[in-house]
Amino acid sequence: MNFLITGGAGFIGSHLSESLLALGHKVCILDDFSTGRMENIDHLRNNPDFQLVVGSILNQYLLDKLIERSDFIFHLAAAVGVELIVKKPMESLTTNIKGSEMVLEMAHRYHRKVLITSTSEIYGKNTNGPLKEGDDRILGSPLKSRWSYSTAKAVDEMLAYVYWKEYGLPAIIVRLFNTVGPRQTGAYGMVVPRFVEQALKNKPITIYGNGKQSRCFLHVKDAVSALVKLSKEPKSTGDVFNIGSQEEITIEQLAREIIKITGSKSKLIYIPYEKAYEEGFEDMQRRVPDIGKIKKLVGFKPTYKLSEIIKDIIAYLKKN
Repeated sequence: MNFLITGGAGFIGSHLSESLLALGHKVCILDDFSTGRMENIDHLRNNPDFQLVVGSILNQYLLDKLIERSDFIFHLAAAVGVELIVKKPMESLTTNIKGSEMVLEMAHRYHRKVLITSTSEIYGKNTNGPLKEGDDRILGSPLKSRWSYSTAKAVDEMLAYVYWKEYGLPAIIVRLFNTVGPRQTGAYGMVVPRFVEQALKNKPITIYGNGKQSRCFLHVKDAVSALVKLSKEPKSTGDVFNIGSQEEITIEQLAREIIKITGSKSKLIYIPYEKAYEEGFEDMQRRVPDIGKIKKLVGFKPTYKLSEIIKDIIAYLKKN
């Protein structure tokens, strides 16, 4: 098959490209390198089944041509990371809403199957758990840029669902929960690579807030496996799926675990949210996915423990 991956030079997109090429498919990626990196895909560029197109998903003519000659679209391109979203809310809204709308419009034009990657941010401040796909969204004021990403991705989901319901577009929606692993950068607020890098340099590990907020971290290879399985499953069309781990840990415990595994001399430093991000910043205290739906449909089950994920990231950062 001919796969198009928007945002394919990003952390997840590069791993997905690898996986699809290994399965014998042809892969074309579209990336403007706003957050993607060339080093993520350098090792793929000699593969005759791989093509890199440098450009934006907001380029309608380019997007039209690429989707016309593809069989399936993985739409990963997005403005991501809490720090980037808080600092550049307009870029986040434009890229995430207008970009997704254009991808869906072109996919409908050529009746191509498309998988839209959404986020656990959808659930907002809902601290119930494990969170099911049909659970309520609880958000703060729309005047807080913190919630612009969640809102934009909710619009993406609604567009995909309406295109499927009204026009029969074969669309799949996935909500990714804290996907981590090699090639992820801490530059946009991603907590695990940031902590690991600080620990390896014996620098203070900076925890935003009190560190009692809890998360579940999934290895990127497990996430990619789930994406590929859903893309091949006919019953996934017109539905939404959580993809994540259920191994819950507080951010403070995560920092201590990283110090232990790296043998670091780093100390913990706590930074108030208003200093790390902006005045009045709000965070969710717990985010745990219910993965029963995807497990039932395609047999998804995380295979990496958190300690193994941390060791993978350590090895990558040391090598690079």
